[in-house]
Amino acid sequence: MSQDYLILLQKIDSWAIELGFAQVGVSDIDLSEAEGHLKKWIEKGFHGQMDFMHKHGSMRTNPDQLVEDTVRVISLRFDYSYQSTIAYEKILEQPNKAAISRYAMGRDYHKLIRKKLQKLAEKIKAEVKDFNYRVFTDSAPVMEKAIAEKAGLGWIGKHSNVLNAKAGSYFFLGEIYTNIPLPISQKATYHCGSCTKCIDVCPTQAIVAPFQVDARRCISYLTIEHKGPIPKEFHKAIGNRIYGCDDCQMVCPWNKFAQDSKVTDFLPRNQFDEPDIVELMKWDEATFLLKTEGSPIRRIGFESWQRNLKIAWKNTK
Repeated sequence: MSQDYLILLQKIDSWAIELGFAQVGVSDIDLSEAEGHLKKWIEKGFHGQMDFMHKHGSMRTNPDQLVEDTVRVISLRFDYSYQSTIAYEKILEQPNKAAISRYAMGRDYHKLIRKKLQKLAEKIKAEVKDFNYRVFTDSAPVMEKAIAEKAGLGWIGKHSNVLNAKAGSYFFLGEIYTNIPLPISQKATYHCGSCTKCIDVCPTQAIVAPFQVDARRCISYLTIEHKGPIPKEFHKAIGNRIYGCDDCQMVCPWNKFAQDSKVTDFLPRNQFDEPDIVELMKWDEATFLLKTEGSPIRRIGFESWQRNLKIAWKNTK
């Protein structure tokens, strides 16, 4: 039986590559170590307004509570970077331009990756009739990064992002919870060494210690997840960043190995790789909804979009 599952895993790997995924790994469902880290992080209040990080109780760290009979998690990497995209660091140097996190410049990854995960699951189902599953991509109480590390897709860096020695950190993650006991991948090993570039570069000192990000100080959190006015103490540090922040990834030495995406869906839309702040300020809500259709940017809503732009615009003065 184990040999059969090994052959099946080889097929899964081949199918995944055909669908555009860059890597596949398999983990067990023991997330007790990650659960300890999560509890301490929440106790410190580092989650800010993200109540979803604890409202599901122990489901997040116990996959079999979220999906009954789960014994394995198939974890997948999907690259989203393009070398042709205008460098994020160059936009930061142009105060009249607005900086948008690289992952959000193109199509919303949620639907695209979920569809590909579903197609992969259907291929497995055709091969194994008693295959039960559920697919996820940043859409439920799932410890994506901890699972990816256990599945060998990369290690968690000091900035809390997953790093891959051959692909850096510009990639999305997807998961398939399943009841079939596939062979488990070897856990990724740690390769950050003594480097602290991500900690040193953070504009708001949100990385308060290695592997510990205080979301309440993080520009990605403040511009995307935070509702209401952004505390004035962070306005200057935000600079011209209007949606997310890639600074900790930008300086990471491992991102010299970042891989171009195998699909064109994440290429910049509406010049989101170098938008003009003044032009964006002219958008009314109807224009915002039109220009962000199919984009992850739309989820923050027009009010937060305007809030972020006003801060960036004031910083150009």
